[in-house]
Parts: sequence; structure tokens; C-alpha cells
Amino acid sequence: MSVPEPVPARPDRRVRRTREALRDALLALLVERGWDDIDVQALCARADIGRSTFYLHFPNKEALLRGSLADLREALRARASGPQPGTAGAAVPLAFLGGLIAHVHEQQQVFRALLGRRSGQIVQERFREMLVELVEQDLDLSPDADWPARAGAHCLAGALFQLLVWWLGSVPGRSPQEVEALFRRFSAGAGGAHPGNARGHG
Repeated sequence: MSVPEPVPARPDRRVRRTREALRDALLALLVERGWDDIDVQALCARADIGRSTFYLHFPNKEALLRGSLADLREALRARASGPQPGTAGAAVPLAFLGGLIAHVHEQQQVFRALLGRRSGQIVQERFREMLVELVEQDLDLSPDADWPARAGAHCLAGALFQLLVWWLGSVPGRSPQEVEALFRRFSAGAGGAHPGNARGHG
């Protein structure tokens, strides 16, 4: 799951290189071993760093997973904030969707490990959380948005998660464009209204 461009610049190149090495080690080991069989020692060995260096950056492997998904989320947001093809500058609901699905398609082996049975429940939950955050940001949910708005974001993210799992495991050969068009068709009623600015009683 290499992070698509653009990636926000970080001030310390050594920190960036170390974090990238650890992220790449995590993804490689997810494919080879599955989540439950990964430990800090294996991550350090694969990334060619010492344990003390690992703990300077992350307290545990779950924090590394969270950081890796946060990097992906921010890269997708950055890509979605630019002009979208064929829109003539108009706002596009769920603008991150095309970039996400294309990235999943490019990194199929890694995402099968992330979303499949070998990943472990914790990996799937963190990925779902990332999708919820992307949807909420796209819908511009206010901090005090009412519960139907937040429920809608969770429903959209859950449906997207299940579609990605099904696509990777059951329907090979379908293009990212077909999958995106299908999701947009199914989610038009839920996402098109952009309920994010709703304020209510929680």
C-alpha cells in the first residue's frame, strides 16, 4: 500500500525515511504473516532499524498501523482537493473515492491482506475508521452535527468497506471505474445531500 502522491512534506527527512521503512515493513509482513504474527522485533528486522529507534516513533505496532493509514488518508485528501477530471471545477461528492479505489486496485495484494481474514479484526476496524474520517471530512460534518448525519457517514463508509472486500475477493476483472460508478449510484441518495452541516440535538 504505497501512499499515492502528493504526500505532505515533513521537515525531518530522517524521520520520514524511518517511518516509511517501518510502514513498508508492516505492509510486507501483513502479506506474509498476517497481523497476529507480527511483532516489533520482526518489524525492526525488516526495516533494518533498532528497537530503540522504533519506540522513538511508535509505542507499538497498532500505533504504526494508525500512522500508516493516517498517511494514506491525508494523501487521498490532498489528491481529492485538486481539480477532478471531467467536473469543470464543480464540487464532487466523495471526491476521494476515485483515488481510493484506484489505489486499492494498484495494491491488490496488500489490500487483500489488509481487508481479508489474515489481517485480524483490529486492522479491519482501523481501516473502517479511516473510511469514516474520509467521508465525514468530505461531507464537512460540523463538530456538533446531529446523529443522523453521523449515522449517514458511518453507513456510507461501511458500505464502501464491504464493496471493496467483495470486489477484491469475488469479482476480479471489474475496473476501478466500474466499482466507483457502482458505489456512486448506490450512495447517491445518502451522500448527495451533504448533511454535514446539520446541527441538532445529538
